[in-house]
Amino acid sequence: MKKMSLRTRVLTGAVAAAALGAGTFGAMSANAASPAASPATTVKADTANRNLQQSTHLTVDAATKAAQAALDAAAKENQRVAVSVVDRNGNTILTLRGDGSGPQAYESAEKKAYTAVSWNAPTSELAGRLAQAPNLKDIPGTLFLAGGAPVQVKGAPVAGIGVAGAPSGDLDEKFARAGVAALAK
Repeated sequence: MKKMSLRTRVLTGAVAAAALGAGTFGAMSANAASPAASPATTVKADTANRNLQQSTHLTVDAATKAAQAALDAAAKENQRVAVSVVDRNGNTILTLRGDGSGPQAYESAEKKAYTAVSWNAPTSELAGRLAQAPNLKDIPGTLFLAGGAPVQVKGAPVAGIGVAGAPSGDLDEKFARAGVAALAK
């Protein structure tokens, strides 16, 4: 290793000290110059406020009830499936992978639930639309196979239930509808 000259060592040390000092001074001056945090502005949440929108979402308990009902319906017919429930925005609330369901079932159930809530229609119906618009299948996160059902309140979608793993999409969708029906009880 080459030995540094005295001049190089002094300059290197001076640069390091200057950088350290600048960082310390900058942090201290930033803290000293910061005014006290002002109280957060609150928005009055009432129906007259046109800047707010109210929406309906399933609780975790309701999503669990629906998913369990779908799993139970599948079990009665000796089918091994996965069930997913997503909220209005397509975010997964929960997914239950039934005993013995295939590895593809988990992701397929989530995509069917997402697709059903996105279009507010059963995925079996949506699969038929592919003939007129084949590029629908290219939308990320969607799966246009039977097995997804929307959960609606006053005709608007609030969640989606997807089931995957049965030998046919018709069975998957039958079980998803059993999950939707459990919410009405």
